[in-house]
Amino acid sequence: LSKFVDDSRLRTHVVTEQADGRTIVFTNGCFDMLHPGHAHLLMQACKQGDVLVVAVNADDSVEVCKGKDRPVLPLDVRMRALASLDVVDYVVAFSEATPERLIRFIKPDVLVKGRDPSNPGIPGADFVARSGGRIHIVDTIPGFSTTNTLRTATFSSTE
Repeated sequence: LSKFVDDSRLRTHVVTEQADGRTIVFTNGCFDMLHPGHAHLLMQACKQGDVLVVAVNADDSVEVCKGKDRPVLPLDVRMRALASLDVVDYVVAFSEATPERLIRFIKPDVLVKGRDPSNPGIPGADFVARSGGRIHIVDTIPGFSTTNTLRTATFSSTE
């Protein structure tokens, strides 16, 4: 069974898993250059249910969210890195600015997001709560951010 799915295959898997009594957990992000903060989020997310779905921003939506020099790693590389983690069951891409459409389509039981004081709104949270699901906020690990790493990184040439 491949961890890589498109929207419709993911919905089919989710319906089957939920019918079997499993709790579907959903989280999303750019996941550009996986770091310990991402690992912490994913570990906490997997503890919230039985099946972890990770939605990844497509390259064009990362550029809109993060700037013209992002992503550092292309979508397929970011998705393969996530799929290599044991805690991740399914990886799906989305190209919209937020995963709201995807959340409404697959109807997860739990929506997990990292705490972000600069952006208190969580796309899809109202829908999940109205559907009987729950929202779980994960405290972030200070100091881990791809944006900050890139801002402070010193790159050297090996010529």
